[in-house]
Amino acid sequence: MTSTPRAYFEEIYGQGVDPWEFESSPYEQRKYGVTIASLPRARYRSAYEPGCSVGVLSELLAARCDRLLSTDIVPCALERAEMRLRMAPHVQVQERSIPDQWPGGLFDLVVLSEIAYYFDVTDLTCIMARVMDSAILGAHIVGVHWRGEQTHRIIGSTFGLERVVHHIEEEFVLDIWEKR
Repeated sequence: MTSTPRAYFEEIYGQGVDPWEFESSPYEQRKYGVTIASLPRARYRSAYEPGCSVGVLSELLAARCDRLLSTDIVPCALERAEMRLRMAPHVQVQERSIPDQWPGGLFDLVVLSEIAYYFDVTDLTCIMARVMDSAILGAHIVGVHWRGEQTHRIIGSTFGLERVVHHIEEEFVLDIWEKR
């Protein structure tokens, strides 16, 4: 398996502004609710959400973060996210491709929602190295994916992470690890 190319996502978004129905799907609404409710802290100083798409989860995370960086690789998705988050000046929306354009700075929350399975093992391992380099001690790393057991095994095998939340539903797996 190889990582999914940018052209795939550009084609998908070419079919509609919200092709995965992040704004309206009951599955997505349930997953977002569980994700936010599962966060171990009430507040985070600095969070990073790569693969933010149209910013639905970003909007929920913004209420729990002093600073939030939300990124994606598809400009039209980012335009929608920027519109959604325009009233949240503590949120930055940027075009970035991971792992190559991983941002500088330190985070106490990194959210990998429905993106890790688009990467091959080599790229996901590189992403986790970037996560570990940018996460402060005690940071939480969220993995929430449709049937993400294999992806979460790779994330969870990263040295220095301890799982603190494990939630399985028929359609998705949510894990939160803490950097030790």
